[in-house]
Amino acid sequence: MTQMTPPARRFRTPALCLIALLPCSAGNASDILFTQGEGPFTWDSYTAFSEAHDYSGQTLRIAGSSTGEDKTKLDNMIAYFNAATGANVALSGSDSFEQDIVIGFQANSAPDIAMFPQPGLARDMAAAGNLQALPDETADWYRETFAAGESWADLATFTGPDGEAAVYGIFFGTDVKSLVWYVPENFEENGYDIPQSMEELRDLTQQIADDGLTPWCIGLGSGAATGWPGTDWIEDFMLRLHPVEVYDNWVSNDMPFDDPRVIEAFAEFGWFVLNNAFVDGGPSGVASVDFRDSPDGLFSFPPDCLMHKQASFIPSFFPAGVQVGEDVDFFYFPAYESRDLGKPIMGSGGLVSATNNRDVTLGFLEFLKTPFAHEVAIAQEQFLTAHMGANPDAYASATQRALGEILISATTFRFDGSDLMPGEIGTSAFWTGMVDFVTGTPAETVTSTIEARWNQIR
Repeated sequence: MTQMTPPARRFRTPALCLIALLPCSAGNASDILFTQGEGPFTWDSYTAFSEAHDYSGQTLRIAGSSTGEDKTKLDNMIAYFNAATGANVALSGSDSFEQDIVIGFQANSAPDIAMFPQPGLARDMAAAGNLQALPDETADWYRETFAAGESWADLATFTGPDGEAAVYGIFFGTDVKSLVWYVPENFEENGYDIPQSMEELRDLTQQIADDGLTPWCIGLGSGAATGWPGTDWIEDFMLRLHPVEVYDNWVSNDMPFDDPRVIEAFAEFGWFVLNNAFVDGGPSGVASVDFRDSPDGLFSFPPDCLMHKQASFIPSFFPAGVQVGEDVDFFYFPAYESRDLGKPIMGSGGLVSATNNRDVTLGFLEFLKTPFAHEVAIAQEQFLTAHMGANPDAYASATQRALGEILISATTFRFDGSDLMPGEIGTSAFWTGMVDFVTGTPAETVTSTIEARWNQIR
């Protein structure tokens, strides 16, 4: 579960006018950022889309959760759709999007396009008949176009009101969570190499402790949401210990939460977190340290720890002046070589769905299939993309490009499991269970308690 996503950094390149397509207009909510034909963009895909779609004078209403600068970046991307088609898109963002979209359907005032921050609510909307199923070939498009494409097709496939499964949206924007952060200078001084497998990461953890240093900083604190960082560890281990079908069945509770395979994931997390020599402050410290403060130990002198597992947003909480790629770097939280399950990635992302079959509505989803749309977004450091056709040179920084490479190299992608579980489980019982586990409650007790809560809400 990602409890806090930091504000995106402002894109610094001056806005330019797209020659012959849209005039400059200072003060508009959105800008054409790049001159046609220039920069690391797949302009051919934009031109081909423009030639095939004319929605002159038509209005399209889009609603999502993006506000502030994040909304401005979406407006900048949408400006190209308007310029290419003659459409007029109105994007609204709200911190209460999940509630607003439900009310909109009830009041028959839903937008044409809904931008879901994660697919759980979209699944419910599809089952209720509120979303437009996309053509059958959309699943093949995912398989051919996205890294780990089968995973993305699965994540966008829901059961409709007729009981038939179909793809219900286009994923636009991804964050990576399966990362370990470290200070290169500390590794170099001690002769440590980046581990390429989970077995090597365990060996490195033991070696660091044997050398009299502390391998890990871990913090589960997050106010009322305390415990959520621990769920990410369990979810990553579930993807590395077992086939992806097991992960899916666990998230949906088709497999009980107290299944031995889940207990195995807790045991693997416990190997790292329950050893006083392995984690700064010991298990009691893990339970109380705020996740925003927990990486600070990487930067103390001498360091309080040498590694910290957290998602791609954590640099926003590093000490002032720390530069990613120079003072600190990251590597992929590795898979088990002995399990031979490929290279799974756990993360999050947004699903863009249609509520009707208007030409302009479905045309917007076609635009989001183009590599160009993804390139405009990553050029603004808005998110990462699994679109293999998008030029990685469009990433605004070497750090974002390196994160994108990790995403593209994935063989399996799955969303944060706790985000997909019912709120009483994923954002309550699971969080509490992680705190109980690191403070001494056996995994069997923790998992059976969470399973009992599942049974209560059926």
